[in-house]
Amino acid sequence: MSFWRQRRVLVTGGGGFFGKHLVRRLEREKPAALVVPRSKDCDLRDAGAVARCLADARPDVVVHAAAAVGGIGANRLHPGRFFYDNAVMGLNLIEAARRAGVGKFVCLGTVCSYPGETPVPFREADLWNGYPEETNAPYGLAKKMLLVQLQAYRKEYGFSGIYLIPVNLYGPDDNFDPESSHVIPAMIRRFTEAKERGLPEVVLWGDGSPTREFLHASDAAEAIVLAAERYDGPEPVNVGTGSEISIRDLAGKIARLTGYPGRIAWDPARPNGQMRRRLDTSRAREAFGFVARIGFDEGLAETVAWWQSEGRRAR
Repeated sequence: MSFWRQRRVLVTGGGGFFGKHLVRRLEREKPAALVVPRSKDCDLRDAGAVARCLADARPDVVVHAAAAVGGIGANRLHPGRFFYDNAVMGLNLIEAARRAGVGKFVCLGTVCSYPGETPVPFREADLWNGYPEETNAPYGLAKKMLLVQLQAYRKEYGFSGIYLIPVNLYGPDDNFDPESSHVIPAMIRRFTEAKERGLPEVVLWGDGSPTREFLHASDAAEAIVLAAERYDGPEPVNVGTGSEISIRDLAGKIARLTGYPGRIAWDPARPNGQMRRRLDTSRAREAFGFVARIGFDEGLAETVAWWQSEGRRAR
């Protein structure tokens, strides 16, 4: 029997960008039940609502994918909200899951938790060796506190909770809102609209020199399925591809894919964010056999095509 066939599964954030990919992947496993509560029905910031939700769902496995997230601009505007919402949602959910006797808890952290000066590639052992990069430190620290909670609960209560650290995710169904989107959807939308309007120039934040690592959301969903089945340790695990690309090169790729013929300019007065991000992914490979399968060029082309054909109409 499949690990999932006899288990009831609850996924938070299942209506969001990544959550949709995860729910579709879990549906293929045919769990005994798959419960995807929405925020209007279960506010994770309300401890009582969370307890009632778990009592009704009776899950054997909880995957906590809900988060208040955004790009550099959103993090600068809402550091307080991003800290509070992410911390209290996780604190409430982990405590309620412990009290409800949940057998396995899978928590998604963030690469933003790593120190601002982390040596590349980022290794899990370096997670506590400094303060996160300033532009998203409140968000990163709030998520990192959930790792502390899971490790403490494992030690005191024997609670089986694992903590995964995914890099920046991308793919179809991403958030393309110009106020809160991350770098890939933001660039896709800007270049597409600039082409349609005949704009001669697109100005982007920073100088283009920072690097980022990107993981397709479908690959991330596969990692969660494998980790839930095969991993039960207290140590955090990086989830990524192990490769990086500069923001300047990323902009060039997206301009070509969207057919934008104009000039790309850079505004160095705007923040770059952390200068490099690339993960050491060896622990995920060794602990539960995860290796990313979708090449970046392939995934990026798919995401551009989705936005231009389906995403814009849906919004």
